[in-house]
Amino acid sequence: MLASSETSLGAYLRDRRTRLDPAALGFSGRRRTPGLRREEVAQRSNISATWYTWLEQGRGGAPSADVLNRIAVGLMLTEPEREHVFMLALGRPPEVRYTPKEGITPRLQRLLDTLEVSPALIKTATWDVVAWNRAAAVVLTDWDTVPPSERNILRRMFGDPRVRAAQHDWLSVARYVVGAFRADAVRAGAASEVNALAEELSRTSPEFAALWQENDVRAHTDGIKRLRHPILGFIELEFSAFSVDGRPDLGMIVYNPVMQSVRDGIGTLLRGTHERVETECPLTEPL
Repeated sequence: MLASSETSLGAYLRDRRTRLDPAALGFSGRRRTPGLRREEVAQRSNISATWYTWLEQGRGGAPSADVLNRIAVGLMLTEPEREHVFMLALGRPPEVRYTPKEGITPRLQRLLDTLEVSPALIKTATWDVVAWNRAAAVVLTDWDTVPPSERNILRRMFGDPRVRAAQHDWLSVARYVVGAFRADAVRAGAASEVNALAEELSRTSPEFAALWQENDVRAHTDGIKRLRHPILGFIELEFSAFSVDGRPDLGMIVYNPVMQSVRDGIGTLLRGTHERVETECPLTEPL
């Protein structure tokens, strides 16, 4: 018979408790069982020993999110372990904590680089571009030529007239981008960071201010990107957006050429048979 959520939570907490080293955490004394005692976990979690004991025994009902977060700290749980505790106790993941980090792992960059003729990039919740592949550089924007402080999709979308000119339908693209940006940032728990960027863009761009006031939210999943490339001409790219597991602050977008002629053209650009041209197309998705 399957265990109830209460007993499953208690069993998981007991297991995590037995894995901790008392001496390393400043606790002494002889022990008959490995790990911390219940009262020691309660002390580290700043909750009552009785309440923690009830949780391990499957008593007392569902704990609050605050209690679960305290226990996660007390048991030194990893982020996946904390999420698992929330699922066991409350049937839902914890509220996202936005903790932006610098850069990406070499593994993620290697993944981008394997997509030879498919432009791909990784962006933050505030749509700063932090990684890209060679195909993205020749088809979209060579971000190596852009100062790091300016590698933001929305700043370029609303601040560079060349970006506007590259779009098949700038207003539709801009409306989609603002709605998808709002959804991405809220999902990542980056409300304060979003508000700061939105205030900045609202001061510099009346068009952004108007679109932001519409409060639209768009699903950022997949679609078609249409743009005017200085060498390839008018092209279409299918795009798909992916979350990066373990990094709620990051998202990956992969653009796949629809036509074989476009794939061949990108391959030609990558082989360097044309002179280098800095494209000024934004890394955003139209309708």
